[in-house]
Amino acid sequence: MAFLALPHFLHLRLRRNDRKNRCKCCLSSATNEGSTAVVWFKHDLRVDDHPGLLAASKHRAVIPLYVLDRRILSRYTTDTLELAIIALEDLRKTLKKQGSNLMLRYGNAENVIEDLVKEVRAPFVFVEEEVEYHLCEVLDAVKNKLEGVSLSGESPRIVAWRTPFYESQNLTDLPQSWEEFKKLKLPLTLPVPAAKFSSPGSELQWGSVPTLDDLKDYLKESLWEIENSWREMAQASAERVLMERLGNLKESSMEPIVDGSLGKKVDNSVFVTSKRDTVGGGNEVVLNALAGYLRYLEGTSRDDWQEVHARLRDAETRPGASFFKLFGPVLCLGIVSRRGVHYEAIEYEKERNAGFISPFGYSAATVSAATDAVCSMEWYYLLALSRERIDEKRHAIRIWRWKGYLIQYTVVGNEGPAVLLVHGFGAFLEHYRDNVDNIVNSKNRVWTITVLGFGKSEKPNIIYTELLWAELLRDFMAEVVGEPAHCVGNSIGGYFVALMAFLWPALVKSVVLVNSAGNVVPGYSPLPISRERRVPFGAQFGSRLLLFFLQLNVKKLLKDCYPVKPERADDFLVTEMLRASRDPGVVMVLESIFGFDLSLPLNYLLKGFEEKTLVIQGMEDPISDPQKKVALLKELCPAMVIKKVKAGHCPHDEISEEVNSIICEWIVKVTNDDRELKASSSQQLYHSNKQN
Repeated sequence: MAFLALPHFLHLRLRRNDRKNRCKCCLSSATNEGSTAVVWFKHDLRVDDHPGLLAASKHRAVIPLYVLDRRILSRYTTDTLELAIIALEDLRKTLKKQGSNLMLRYGNAENVIEDLVKEVRAPFVFVEEEVEYHLCEVLDAVKNKLEGVSLSGESPRIVAWRTPFYESQNLTDLPQSWEEFKKLKLPLTLPVPAAKFSSPGSELQWGSVPTLDDLKDYLKESLWEIENSWREMAQASAERVLMERLGNLKESSMEPIVDGSLGKKVDNSVFVTSKRDTVGGGNEVVLNALAGYLRYLEGTSRDDWQEVHARLRDAETRPGASFFKLFGPVLCLGIVSRRGVHYEAIEYEKERNAGFISPFGYSAATVSAATDAVCSMEWYYLLALSRERIDEKRHAIRIWRWKGYLIQYTVVGNEGPAVLLVHGFGAFLEHYRDNVDNIVNSKNRVWTITVLGFGKSEKPNIIYTELLWAELLRDFMAEVVGEPAHCVGNSIGGYFVALMAFLWPALVKSVVLVNSAGNVVPGYSPLPISRERRVPFGAQFGSRLLLFFLQLNVKKLLKDCYPVKPERADDFLVTEMLRASRDPGVVMVLESIFGFDLSLPLNYLLKGFEEKTLVIQGMEDPISDPQKKVALLKELCPAMVIKKVKAGHCPHDEISEEVNSIICEWIVKVTNDDRELKASSSQQLYHSNKQN
């Protein structure tokens, strides 16, 4: 059976060519097919199912280009860099087989592409459309640069393309609700065949694929010392840093837990990175691994598929979680397309059921895991595409990609200290709707973020923990904010902020807790932290019941949190909370309620940070005991500044003017204290040097 599986896999691949006429791609119109075209690769490292290459192949010659741009590569982890290098080597090998090549050039994309289009006189540059803000900025820089280039009296054009999952004429004008979107029953598109094209002569300088060490050195050249230190900080997991801080780190305890059933070396392994925990390689290798993944229930004598099955078991921390753990990085690099994965999964399901697809679900859990993951990814991509359709009173939404997931955020202001606003459980960045402008008007720069699992940010199939969210905030500070900030958190967001200050204090100028989650415990001594985080028994059923209850009672529950001004619990908040509660993946987020570990109390997390901590406590909070919490904080953390206000669980939204004033005054105080401290230190250093 194992011997026959590979030919069948190849057969599925060949059948795509018969479907060319039914495939659609999204492309701007391009003319002058007798010219040379540049295809700029970024996160689309494949030849198969590549609409941009297919459209460019109509031109006389095609130059595939990959730009080693620090602004793009600096966002990659070491693991992602390693995967990208392997994929680039395979992409070049694939292109060479059809008489072409892959050009690799270092530098800012706008400069590299300007020089190249002048060199080969290419009037068209094909590039995949982006939703991430920093990549959109790079694309804009390229467009602006090309406007100053003249070829035969015209500027070269950027031809944007995407790989649509659904057949729709306007993907940016779709319902914002997953339930409403599903009712459209849009037909799925099919993968397009690999393009055939020719390249110019070999007199061009094609460049070489760098090693991992080459890339690391290249990236360090452009980074400031603080950026390098923050990049290194992000290499260690929150779990490891926490164990170091608690003093119970053992190197052996940090070794990955792996399935020991495969006790031999696999020559043709698809796990090619140093960590060997995710699939890597080129398109054919990844699709072979996918075929093995889908056939988990069949068993196999093939070593490479046995290894895939062993890694699947390791990664299945909750039902279906193994797919993105194993294949997420290669999907994000575009080594395979989302619709390509969906096509392979459905073809396998048909194979299992004599060409029949049951309306009651798939017959293999791996098929469900793969299709659910890529459909969910596509949904959040569509939400990101439509992010600019906003009310005039709200701020422009930007997109940041974190570990492959799309996160929404905003930034407002041009001067002053940095401020980060973090929402609570079930909320989103718009919960600070009446705080941002006021804080900005006091000469601050304000970032708001919708953290993973909430609002219109992605809700992947993972286990959500307080450490995961703390890591997200750490990386957001390092990659997006780029400097220490005053960090404000409401409810569970306050606990995330406190945890970040405990683990990475260099990122935090001060902490502002607004009715924060977390206990205050006298005489606390930390206990050993358990590494194993699995979904508790019954959590999935419990989360579904909880979701049903919340959807029925969201308006009442929200008003209960606004006892002073219940009118602030308005239709906007209710509607958006209900919309988000129907997103794919929301059940997994609710499961986290049953697995949270908030055992580290606030007074322990903020020990040594008390003078930089402001507590804003709504004294009519129905969720906690505000009187007891304030009394304990005054007793155990006397250096903290505590402001009691007449409000419920969300004072920042219920009595926004009063809270804004408190926050702005606090930022001024901390800023002045820092200046005085620096001046005093400088004066002491001066006198010390003078005496010496």
